[in-house]
Amino acid sequence: MRTLTLDGVLTAEQAAATVRSILAEQRADGAIPWFTGGHLDPWDHVEAAMALDVAGEHAAAEAAYRWLMRCQNADGSWYAAYREGEPSDLNRESNFCAYIAVGAWHHHLATGDDSFLEEIWLTVSRAVAFVLELGRADGTVSWRREENGSTPDEALLTGCSSVHHALRCALAIAEYLEEPQPDWELAAGQLGHAVAHHPERFLDKDRYSMDWYYPVLGTALRGEAAKERIEREWDRFVVPGLGVRCVSDRPWVTGGESAELALALWAIGESTRAVEILQSIQHLRHEDGAYWTGYVFEDDAIWPEERTTWTAGALLLAVAALGGDEATMTIFGGDSLPAGLTADCCGALR
Repeated sequence: MRTLTLDGVLTAEQAAATVRSILAEQRADGAIPWFTGGHLDPWDHVEAAMALDVAGEHAAAEAAYRWLMRCQNADGSWYAAYREGEPSDLNRESNFCAYIAVGAWHHHLATGDDSFLEEIWLTVSRAVAFVLELGRADGTVSWRREENGSTPDEALLTGCSSVHHALRCALAIAEYLEEPQPDWELAAGQLGHAVAHHPERFLDKDRYSMDWYYPVLGTALRGEAAKERIEREWDRFVVPGLGVRCVSDRPWVTGGESAELALALWAIGESTRAVEILQSIQHLRHEDGAYWTGYVFEDDAIWPEERTTWTAGALLLAVAALGGDEATMTIFGGDSLPAGLTADCCGALR
């Protein structure tokens, strides 16, 4: 628990309790639902599994990835939601399906387990193939394939930022296993360029805080441009002492968005601010170590009344990055992840 302690956020004992809160929700088959009786989505399932790895619970994390390996659809996708082991939302979202690459590479960095990486490679490569089938002519990726098989000609900035991050992690796996993937390199470069430079290619969702910080968290935007983006909307989304709004026009702060912003801040060298954000959401902590999803501050009310594994997972990952966990720093720092074909080397991206 050394890397999971942080002044004003977690003691070693508190970190252990938060890890236990995730383990308590994990099903015998490896699935990690949001909470007891709640549904599972593939993205948040991976986020919770990554948190288990930073806590040294590698067997539990591997069980979570094996659940994904068993439940992958023939086309490389997963459904948007599962409840009690059965699909409950038959749409297939691109960022949900891509995120296994982030988790798989994080798991390998945490464990050094080459055999498992080789085993999960087929699952990752099939997932990436599905995601790239949803690619649009402008370099972005459609946000989902619907139950009827149709694909909306629409892209989401948050989702594409996450997909870009996942493609970079997938390329890292491919390089490690000596499995060249030139199509992935091109797709990663085009998508990263779109996220960083072409906001007009995405649906307008700027009232959501995730659209504010995800281009940074997903590694497409760094340096001064990232700092300027964060500064520009800070007062719109950050509520001092309480956390980060989910949407700009609602008096509702959420633990997941706050922890993710902290990760993005750490990634651009704003560690002091990151710690302050994490300190500000400790009012969401339950005595069992889990975290409430959000708080409506105008009504002084916890809402919804659920403690989610992904909120706890996001917080543990942010603390791990700040605490020097190498696997987490590599994944979210992004410096050593393959960038794909960038605008500097491919005129088509200009």
